Amino acid sequence: MGYLRFLVENKLFLLAGFLLCFTSSFGQTYFISLFAGEIKQAFALTDGDWGAIYTIGTTLSAVTMIWVGALTDRFRVRQLSLVVMILLAMACAAMALVSSAALLVMVIYALRLMGQGMMSQLGAVAMSRWFVAARGRAISLASMGFSVGQALLPIIFVTLLVVFDWRALWWIAALCVVAAIPIMQMLLRQERTPQSMTETSQSLGMGGKHWTRAALLRHPLFYMMVPLVLGPSAWGTALFFQQVHLTEVKGWSLMSFVALMPIYTAATVICTFITGWAVDRIGVKWIVPFQMLPFGLSFLVLAFADTILMAGVGLVIFGIGQGMQGTATTAFWAVFYGTRHLGAIKAAAAALMVFGSAIGPGITGALIDLGISFPEQMIPIAAFYLGGALLAGLGILRYQRDLPSAVA
Repeated sequence: MGYLRFLVENKLFLLAGFLLCFTSSFGQTYFISLFAGEIKQAFALTDGDWGAIYTIGTTLSAVTMIWVGALTDRFRVRQLSLVVMILLAMACAAMALVSSAALLVMVIYALRLMGQGMMSQLGAVAMSRWFVAARGRAISLASMGFSVGQALLPIIFVTLLVVFDWRALWWIAALCVVAAIPIMQMLLRQERTPQSMTETSQSLGMGGKHWTRAALLRHPLFYMMVPLVLGPSAWGTALFFQQVHLTEVKGWSLMSFVALMPIYTAATVICTFITGWAVDRIGVKWIVPFQMLPFGLSFLVLAFADTILMAGVGLVIFGIGQGMQGTATTAFWAVFYGTRHLGAIKAAAAALMVFGSAIGPGITGALIDLGISFPEQMIPIAAFYLGGALLAGLGILRYQRDLPSAVA
C-alpha cells in the first residue's frame, strides 16, 4: 500500500497522531529556547544559571515520565490526551505568569513533562500500537507534526516577539493548545484502543514474547542502545537551546538562523518518509545503527561553519539524522520488545530521552560559563555520536537473531 492510499484510508488516526506531535511543540526545547534571552534578562540569569534551571526541571520530568508514561498502557489516547493537553495549556499560562527563578524550575518541569514527554509519548505509542504492518509509515506520517511545528512556530513567534512582550506570547501558546483539544476529541471518537485490540493484533518481540519493562531493564541490548537514545536528545536539544549563544559567537542574526528551519524541516520530512518506507520494507534493524552518523557529521560542519550558508548545510544534515531517528527508534522498541507493554517500555526510553534533553543544556551552559564556546564543544560531541552508532550496531547485530522469523 502506497503512502497516499494509506493516508486516505487511515486519515483520522494519522491526523490525531500528527496533532499530538505538533502540540508537543510548546514543551519542546526549540520553542522554549526562543525566549532564552528575555528569560535570562527578566531573572538576571547567566547561560549557566539558565542551563541549570532547565536541567533541573527537565530531569524531574524525566523521572516522572518513568511512571506517568506507563499510563498509555492503561487508558485510551482520547481520555489521556484530554488531561495532558489541559495540563500543557496550564503550563504555558504559568510561564506567562512566573515571577521568580525558583518557580521557573517548576514551570519548565511542567512544560517538559506534558509537552516533550507525554504528548510525544502518546503520539509514538498510538502509532506503534494501532499499526503493525505499516508501522513505519504511520510513525513517519504522524512525525510530520514535529517537523511542521519546528518549521513554523519559531519563525512565527520570533516575528511576534518583535511586537509583543514574551509573556503575552505564552498566553497565545496556551490558547493554541486549548484550541487543539476539541479537534483531538473529535478525531478519536472511534478510537482504536488497547482494550479493544485483539490478541492477534499485538506484535511479539525477541524470543517470540511480549517484554515487560522489568525484563527490558535486565536485557543488555537496552544498555547498548542508551547512547543512541541519549545522544540526539542531549546534543540536539543543546543545539537549539544554545541557538542564541551560537548565533552571537558566529556573528549571525537569530532571525537568519531561525529562517533556516524550513530547509532543516524539509530534509527531516523527506528522510522521515524514506525511513518509514525502509522500516516497512527492509526492517528497522538495518537502519537504527546508521542514524547517528548524520548527527555527528552535522556537528562537525556547524563547528567550523563561518557563514549562514554553511550553517544551512549543517542543519540539513542534522535534519537527515532527525528523520531517521524519529521513525526508526520509535519502531525499534515495538519490533524488538513487542507491543503489549509498549507504553511502559517506551516510557523508560522516553525518560532516558528527556533526561538527555536535561543534561545537554546543563553541560553546554556550564562549559560556556567556563569560556568554552558551543562550537568548540561540537567536535567531542561528534565523537560521541560515532561511538553511539558503533555500540548500537554491535548490539543489534548480536540480538537481531532472537527476533521472530516473520520480523527478522
